[in-house]
Amino acid sequence: MSSPILSIENLHVSVEGKEIVRGLDLTIKGGEIHAIMGPNGTGKSTLASALMGHPKYEVTDGRVTLDGQDILSMGVDERARAGLFLAMQYPAEVSGVSNANFMRQALNAKLGEGKEVPVIKFHRQLQQKMKDLNIDPSFAERYLNEGFSGGEKKRNEILQMSMLEPRIAILDEIDSGLDIDALRIVAESANQLRSPEVGFLIITHYQRLLQYIVPDFVHVMMQGKIVRSGGQELAQELEARGYDWLKQELGIEDETVGAQA
Repeated sequence: MSSPILSIENLHVSVEGKEIVRGLDLTIKGGEIHAIMGPNGTGKSTLASALMGHPKYEVTDGRVTLDGQDILSMGVDERARAGLFLAMQYPAEVSGVSNANFMRQALNAKLGEGKEVPVIKFHRQLQQKMKDLNIDPSFAERYLNEGFSGGEKKRNEILQMSMLEPRIAILDEIDSGLDIDALRIVAESANQLRSPEVGFLIITHYQRLLQYIVPDFVHVMMQGKIVRSGGQELAQELEARGYDWLKQELGIEDETVGAQA
């Protein structure tokens, strides 16, 4: 399988008529981990939702391709089949639907009609993935995220990612609400999935996650676009000095672009 390439060119995204993402450019290749950092309201989560095709987020300009395919012309299900995956900041709870059934339906939807994975083969795969990620086997029969702790919800997102084997994985603030032990466990699970066949886009506010999932590239997003890129040392500098020093250096006013960003 060839290494994936996600290309984002001059992306503009609006929410209810207000422009949130304002001309963003980014290329992610297989085997790379890109981290996007930035203050609240600068467009980070808006970027993730727009890439996955959430109807609330309107792409008004720009181009996004995955392995040369036009992502923006696809529906949400088509984007997932093409290889995009989003681990959500606040995973939904679904009563009455077991994790195993949810993941089997998601996997079959990705594979397409006539290519569904047999039940026994699926359960063997699921059991092996849970073992690899040190996840309690009881997760399989629990209702989707119901009664899960914050750390369990985030580990469950990583398990879903492992089963679906995406080409580009977007992790939207998977460190949100986690204590240090849960963060380490979730990060270790994500690290096990690193390979040349998958590229990662990690969205976070804090450098602490990047102590466990070491990025190849760190990008700072302000006012809806990337204003600076570097390596892990950039994240460390942000942690030490905050965002104000960079705003002052770049002449950026203290303004956010949207509460949902």
